[in-house]
Amino acid sequence: MVDMLKVKIRNRIISNYGKLFSNEDLPPKELEEAIIQILNEMAQEEQANLQGIDKQKLIQELLNDFLGFGPIDSLMKDPLVTEIMINGPKKIFVERNGKAQLSEITFTDDKQLMYLIYKLLAPTRRRVDESSPFADISLKDGSRVNIIIPPLALDGPMVTIRKFLNILKTTDDLIAFGTFDKRMADFLVACIKAKVNIIFSGSTGVGKTTTLGVLSKHISNDERIVTIEDTAELHLDKPNVVRLEARTRNMDGKGEVSIRELFNNSLRMRPERIILGEIRSSEALDMLQAICSGHTGSLAVLHANTPSEVIYRLETMILVSGVLISIEAIHRQMSAAMDIIVHQEQLHDGSRKVTYITQVNGMKDGQINLEDIFIYDLEGIDPDGKVRGKWKATGVIPKFYKRFEKAGIQISPEIFNKD
Repeated sequence: MVDMLKVKIRNRIISNYGKLFSNEDLPPKELEEAIIQILNEMAQEEQANLQGIDKQKLIQELLNDFLGFGPIDSLMKDPLVTEIMINGPKKIFVERNGKAQLSEITFTDDKQLMYLIYKLLAPTRRRVDESSPFADISLKDGSRVNIIIPPLALDGPMVTIRKFLNILKTTDDLIAFGTFDKRMADFLVACIKAKVNIIFSGSTGVGKTTTLGVLSKHISNDERIVTIEDTAELHLDKPNVVRLEARTRNMDGKGEVSIRELFNNSLRMRPERIILGEIRSSEALDMLQAICSGHTGSLAVLHANTPSEVIYRLETMILVSGVLISIEAIHRQMSAAMDIIVHQEQLHDGSRKVTYITQVNGMKDGQINLEDIFIYDLEGIDPDGKVRGKWKATGVIPKFYKRFEKAGIQISPEIFNKD
């Protein structure tokens, strides 16, 4: 009864007052008052059907639909929720403390869920329909959203929201969060300042982009930064930032602009620092060549399960790009361009930690020579499921240590003493 009434009211509001919701300049308070007035008018018309119904609750739920995120509004506001996985209208999984559980919250039907999807897409240049049934977008708060709808999604529209952890703003926050320890933080900050080239690796959802974003705050305000992303997520608080975002093809199959094209264009924009949101394909070789030609201090994200896999993935990306180049030449480019790999993982208890800081130290026997500088030594798992371990220095001193001195950065070599 209530669900049917809510659907009827929602559809009438959308049909008769759609212009209210397309005006981004309308203050939220004014919009809220307009919706309440509309609902009150409809309540009078439907008086007989509203007997025994909590009108205020009904109004609030509809306000959440139009002003917030509908049924998942409370989840979006919950600071403990890190990810929301909507598997159709009746199954919503929520991740808290690294563990996913089925929520009691549901959508009324596919239409209500699709309304949320259209609302999420409205401020972006992205769309979903039968000809283009999936999309990646970023919300204003930095949260990332993946959407896929039928016919590709067989059980209804699917939405995955990875919330941006606004509480992680500084390296001290990452230390408190258990991402790395003080020695590693000092070392990585020094690397950023000394324009060391860094690849942030790990699987999906381990916090690579968050760690990159926090560390990038230590880039000098005098530098011109160009960020290139498939879906814009990075919001750098710097005065001279150029943000570029790839574009998907339009309904006619035209207008696509790839990461590689943006990267090549960025080299003409006088960048002093290039940040790649994610290396996915042929832009890998362009990035390595750009670094070798003087664009140091580059930062990039890459999906990989280990530091060694970073090398294999880059190798594969370059080989399938169609460029005629030998494996040996690829490895020489990598060894010349890459300095360190910061590898992050989500452990058994849901915690997200940097488990390796590994340097690329030339070549050995025709292969890339990787040397761990810091590692996370997993000692075991407590009966309550909590991971037990500690970070250790391996005794390896970075090959680029003298660059710290040249840049006037004070960092004691003792932090690299073997534990």
